[in-house]
Amino acid sequence: MSDTPQHPHHDRHEGHEAFGEAEQAREGVKHAERELPAAQQPRLIIVGPQGSGKGTQGARIAELFGIPAISTGDVFRAHVRDQTELGAQVKSVIDAGDLVSDDLTFALLRDRLSQGDTGSGFLLDGFPRNIAQLGLLDGFLAPRDEALTAVIELDVPREVSISRLAERARVEGRADDTDEAIAKRLDIYERETAPILEVYRDHGLVDQIDGVGSLEAVTDRIIRALAERGISA
Repeated sequence: MSDTPQHPHHDRHEGHEAFGEAEQAREGVKHAERELPAAQQPRLIIVGPQGSGKGTQGARIAELFGIPAISTGDVFRAHVRDQTELGAQVKSVIDAGDLVSDDLTFALLRDRLSQGDTGSGFLLDGFPRNIAQLGLLDGFLAPRDEALTAVIELDVPREVSISRLAERARVEGRADDTDEAIAKRLDIYERETAPILEVYRDHGLVDQIDGVGSLEAVTDRIIRALAERGISA
């Protein structure tokens, strides 16, 4: 077994490599320059359980890259507010106490993704929520040659999500956010949304990010992971 100490942190690892290369350069050893990943447009999805901070982080990342952050909730509200045909359908479903179908949700997202400001990239928050929606999204993007370039997974322990949501409910006076309701929403995420990560992981698209820490620390982790894919602001 080697006695060489391990360097788990990325910045220390880079420092170790630079030191080793300098030593070998003095010995006359030539090195090819490290290849950088090809630049890619930021066509992103951010995924995480309720309480993971994905809405906040998504907005920060989108602003840094100069791309629109597209959330299903915002798209629903915009169509209802503007009284569009799709908005009328959404309002009818919501007023009846039903869930908006995958097809209707996708029709709204397809309309938003077809707008001009998505030409340089986009960040999706809240879509796809399940395997069926994933198929609809891929079927839309593939013919446009606009495949996703990264999926950001905010990894937050269940107990942290529950604690954050309970505190938000207390601060905002949301009496409907009981412990039981919070647990039910997390169960739905684990059952329906988490499986899409396995599909994207098989395609090498997922960057799992530790979602615990300060706002700035989590954002920095995301930026570093994207940069390693050639996605830079």
